[in-house]
Amino acid sequence: MQIPTNCFDRKCKWFKGVKNDSDPHREWEEHYFCLAYPDGIPLEITKGDDLHEEVKLGQTGEYVYEPSS
Repeated sequence: MQIPTNCFDRKCKWFKGVKNDSDPHREWEEHYFCLAYPDGIPLEITKGDDLHEEVKLGQTGEYVYEPSS
C-alpha cells in the first residue's frame, strides 16, 4: 500500500486513486493515476515539489491541478 500523495492531500479534482498493475511479466505494482496521467502520475508531482499547475509535455488533455468542489 502506498503512502499519501500530494494529489490526494491537495484534493485535486482530477485525482482518481491507485491502480494495480497485474501484468504477469512484471512484479505486482501500484501507482497513482488521474485524468492527466492515466498510466501513472510522475513522481515529481505525487511526491515532489511540482504542483502541476501548468500543462506538461506527455500528459493527457489539458488537466492541471484544480481543487475539488
